[in-house]
Amino acid sequence: MILYPAIDLMGGEAVRLRKGERNSREVFGQGVDFARIYQKEGASWLHLVDLDAAFDGSSFSLPLIEEIVRAFQGNVELGGGIRSLEDMEKRFQLGVQCCILGSAACTHPEIVREGADKYPGRIVVGIDARDGMATVHGWVEKTDISAVDLALRMRDMGIERIIYTDVSKDGMMQGPNFQETERMIRETGMNIVISGGVSCLEDVRRARDIGCSGVILGRALYDGKLTVKTAREALNDGSE
Repeated sequence: MILYPAIDLMGGEAVRLRKGERNSREVFGQGVDFARIYQKEGASWLHLVDLDAAFDGSSFSLPLIEEIVRAFQGNVELGGGIRSLEDMEKRFQLGVQCCILGSAACTHPEIVREGADKYPGRIVVGIDARDGMATVHGWVEKTDISAVDLALRMRDMGIERIIYTDVSKDGMMQGPNFQETERMIRETGMNIVISGGVSCLEDVRRARDIGCSGVILGRALYDGKLTVKTAREALNDGSE
């Protein structure tokens, strides 16, 4: 199982939101500094989110993202405001390994198909849900499609990996929604990465035990509840 330490960028700084609410921003420092820390602790992947682009549809952080990619020296996946092939190409040119499509999966699914066709294996879909229903536009708007049904549609378009986030859990340090995540794994047969609320080493182990292909580590890292190193060790053999 892969560990994905997360850096959420807003206004050029590393932040965390509670339940995806924009006004709940808490600043922790510079994203590039955290990228170096996670690289030294042995992370092979970095989960990067451009919140400005997610909320407003355009990014002013591309130079910073390129700096973070260089500092991390590993695989970086990036989400937030990616809604066209041109957006994907810009991010791949920065050295990003995978692009994460979120709202576009609901609003413009043809972009997902085009991306999967042009960049096989490099397009990931992030499904953010509240009460089992997919949300869009920075977690603000709830749709009328269930998270599982959306994942199945994405599978039919050639997507292999889903990042599943229960937004009511994100940033709350109360544990992720294991029940819905396990349902997603069981009903789709896809590689599912669990996100939102991972707060301790037991959460990491449980994510592995229910069959997750990966786990996003967010606020727990900032709060010192765990580190990438201790999370790796918790997976018994110390590897990802």
